[in-house]
Amino acid sequence: MPALALSLLFAAGCSGQVNGHAGSWYAAHDGVMPRGENRIYVCHAFGCARKTPVQFTEKDLRTLRTILAKGKTSAREERKAIARAIAWSEKRIGAEVGSSADIGGYDLHNAGVPGQMDCIDEATNTTSVLLVAARNGYLRHHEVRVPVARGFFLDGRYPHATAVVAERPGGVAYAVDSWPKANGVPPVIMPLEAWFAARS
Repeated sequence: MPALALSLLFAAGCSGQVNGHAGSWYAAHDGVMPRGENRIYVCHAFGCARKTPVQFTEKDLRTLRTILAKGKTSAREERKAIARAIAWSEKRIGAEVGSSADIGGYDLHNAGVPGQMDCIDEATNTTSVLLVAARNGYLRHHEVRVPVARGFFLDGRYPHATAVVAERPGGVAYAVDSWPKANGVPPVIMPLEAWFAARS
């Protein structure tokens, strides 16, 4: 990979893992945690270069609650509902932030473009929506964990980050990875162990 592309990639922020509570992730990646229960700060333009506040209305919260309630029967069903909820939130946010045309996957040529998102933006935004859901009591079977990252070129993999949920109490952790998909398409949800082992 050319040196310029390499430097841009790291500037975009798709490298490095931050351990600890969610606040440490936001601090390390120039993000802003949700304020109150219902306002998030949507990261875009790669590496949280831009942050746009979005307030979820009462109507939004009812929609989010309704989507997630369809997963109340089991953790497996709730993960399906989480995928639908993230897809809905991206569509809801897209018109306000200008991210409706955000493409999925490797898109380094869009670095710095308002409304386009790298994996740091995606992991942060997905976590923010999940935190709003958790704080409002909409998640029955999962807790929201700190985002994580994998890959650093020396292991032959493109650096990549994802949001994380875990079954509770003390259950299996799952990646909630919205970066590979375009705006409004349900994210990839898979066991975090398998996500870490993936080669792409």
